[in-house]
This record gives sequence, C-alpha cells and structure tokens, in this order.
Amino acid sequence: MQVGILGLPKSGKTTLFNTLTAQEEATDKFGASKKTHVAVAKVPDDRLARLRDLFKPKRYVPATVEYVDIPGIEKGGGSESLDLGQLRTVDALVHVVRAFEDDELLHAEGSVDPGRDIATIDLELVFADHALVERRLDRLTRQAKAGLSSEETRERELLSEVILPALENEQPLRTIELDADAEKRLRGFQLLSAKPMLVVVNVGDGDLGTPVLENLGIEEQNNRETVVVSAPIEHEIAQLDDAEQREFLDDLGLETPSLDRVLRASYELLGLIAFFTVGEDEVRAWTIKNGTIARDAAGAIHSDIKRGFIRAEVVAWDDLLRLGTLAKCREEALLRLEGKEYVMKDGDVTNFRFNV
Repeated sequence: MQVGILGLPKSGKTTLFNTLTAQEEATDKFGASKKTHVAVAKVPDDRLARLRDLFKPKRYVPATVEYVDIPGIEKGGGSESLDLGQLRTVDALVHVVRAFEDDELLHAEGSVDPGRDIATIDLELVFADHALVERRLDRLTRQAKAGLSSEETRERELLSEVILPALENEQPLRTIELDADAEKRLRGFQLLSAKPMLVVVNVGDGDLGTPVLENLGIEEQNNRETVVVSAPIEHEIAQLDDAEQREFLDDLGLETPSLDRVLRASYELLGLIAFFTVGEDEVRAWTIKNGTIARDAAGAIHSDIKRGFIRAEVVAWDDLLRLGTLAKCREEALLRLEGKEYVMKDGDVTNFRFNV
C-alpha cells in the first residue's frame, strides 16, 4: 500500500515524512524541496508486539505503509505543481495542513487558516481531475462518430452526467455516493479527488493534546479522517528511548505518540486489516482487505499456499495471549479449523494447512 503526503509549502509535511519513516530528508525554512521522496514506515500494533513478547521469535515483522513525500503544491499551480505521475499511483492521500505560527516561517497566504488550506488543496485536486475527465470525454465524443461500445457508452454517461458536474461544482469526488459499478469504472482513471484522504493538522507544541479541531474551521467529509499532530515534537519523541518517550508523553498528557494514530489511520483508511502468523522463528503481520476470505489471505503469504489450500487453523489474538500457548487454545476449543470461504477477522492468528 502506498500513501502520498502532500500539502502547501511550509506545512511541515517533510518533517512528518521523516518522522514516520525514520528518514533524514532535508527541510529548510527558507526553501522548498522539489524532490519526491519514498520510504516505508512500520505500523504500530500492540497486539503483534505482545505476541512477539510471548513467542520471542528470531524475526519480528510488523505491517508496513509506503509513504511518498510529494513536493509542496503551489496555490493556483494546477497540474504544473502536482507530481501527477506519482500521485495517481498512490492508494490514499495524507494532506498535512499547517496550524502553527512561526514568525520566521511566513505562510504564503499571509495567515494561518487550516480550513482555507484544506479547501485550497481539494480545489487543486479537483482542477487536475477536471482536466483529465474533459480530455477523456473529448476523446469519447470523437469516437462516437464511428460508434461506441456499450462499455464506452456507460463510461461517457458516468463521466458526463455524474463526475463532470461534481467537479464543475468544485466537489471532491470522495464526497459523492456511487454504486459499485460506477466506483469500479472510476477506479481506472485514478482520479485524485476520489482517493481516500487523511488530514494531518500540524499544530504548535502548545496545542498538542488539546481539542483544537472545532476551532479551526475543519468540517467532516466522506472518506476523510483527521488527526492532530505537532510534527517537530513527534520528530523529537521518535529520537528517544522507550523510557524517555514515556516520560515525555506523560508530560504532554498523551497515551501514545500522535504519529502512531497517523500510521493506524493511514492503514485503516483503505479498509485494511491484519492477520498474524506466530512461532519461534517469526511473528509477522500480513495485510489484507477487510472481507478477504481465508483462501485469498493464504495467497498474501505465498501463491502456493493459496493454490494448495486445505484448511486454516485460526485463533483470536487475545485468546492466544490469555492462554499462552496454541496447545491450550486447542484444548479450550478456541483454535478452530476454517474452510476457504471463512472471512478473516482483524487480529486472527492463523496457520494455513496446504498441499502442493
């Protein structure tokens, strides 16, 4: 899974990227990078960490998210300021919006206004989508003289009657309701404003841990989540050992680093869940879509396991932690056999039986 991080210049998005992925890409108060950065972050999961402590494996592999740090978007720059090739390939977007004051770091608009900046980025994405949809409709119109297939006719109806009117109304496509067929057709266009979005509100350190959203003009929206962080503080927390982190978080009145919530929200934004495999050699999380059946989940590990699937041995993660061993879970009839159509649950500890 790949998530694009975008925002206006000087929003703190590269600082957030560095903290999430343990990178050290350059940040400069007086200049903006034009480079796209890509790196992987580990998704924190207390369930998996506790299973690791139980089994003490040689190898520990949490779920991951790949983040792409997109260069700062200039207001009014339209497609020229968007790395469209990179953005269209990501599965979801993280918009880092500035909500902190800094006399040395002037906002391009002259004032800090998160609600305005969210609307600005949404509009830039809408403009980019509008240009793409218009080009596709022009092509279909030219093809219509020679006749359109039934698929092309339905595509033109969707674009002209639903999608283009929404874009002309400056409405991000993630906010409109579409049936399953329309969603499937739209997916191939990789439209930016249709992608799920996480808004990360980057506040000053004095606002971290306080309820600030209602004061910032940020409205709820379909397929959009919101998390509040202070990117410089989170970067500082990430450099500390566990004991120092706990003391720092207690001083701030936080239970966990805010970036843990960013990672979890990025993961959940696309309807993803994890199942676990455990043992002395390895404790590992495997990422699948919510609603995945057991046979397809086996394919996340290896195509041979899916092809030769016989049964899945499944136990809930909390039952395994409570009883301590798989043998005791079996004795208590909590370790059960499931067939290929079993719908996997988040946190299932699973061993697949197969034969190839």
